[in-house]
Amino acid sequence: MSDQRKWKLVQSEQLVKDRWADVRKNVYEKPDGSLIEPFYVYGFPDYATALAITREGKVIVEKVYRPGLDVLALELPGGCVDASDPSLEAAMQRELLEETGYRFDRVEYLGAVSPNPTTNTNVMRMFLATGGEFDPTAELDADEDITVELLEWEDFIEQFRTNQFVQSMQTCTILYALMKLNKLVVS
Repeated sequence: MSDQRKWKLVQSEQLVKDRWADVRKNVYEKPDGSLIEPFYVYGFPDYATALAITREGKVIVEKVYRPGLDVLALELPGGCVDASDPSLEAAMQRELLEETGYRFDRVEYLGAVSPNPTTNTNVMRMFLATGGEFDPTAELDADEDITVELLEWEDFIEQFRTNQFVQSMQTCTILYALMKLNKLVVS
């Protein structure tokens, strides 16, 4: 895309800045000289999520309450990428262990997607984790309120097929993982 089509940031006002959110009220000038105001930009940490499969071939999913939609959601394991994580793969391994108690033989990066490039600054890093083995010595994150479930492959696919996963970036992760596994079937 040509830089000629980019908007010019004219003014930015910090509204909220903490560990979890950075909200700014911006004024932009379009190439034709017109102003867009106010335009809110939401900064959130980057996330990582994985389609995680145990050595026995079961898929690890979580049930967690999500206040935004006021639902108990079926999700993939994942969470924020921390600045202290030495790599994206290490961040994913950490999140998998903290949330599920499983360690994985392989964590493969599948790419990144944006939740909303119009207003959000973060991305979701997508992974496929295979060879999961439960570690009884793992210390789960005490701040998380998660129920971990193991699904047979067919049950997982049925949950996905019937739209039981509502988090859009996670559905992208599932699609990319299915492509990587050569299991994406379109009918």
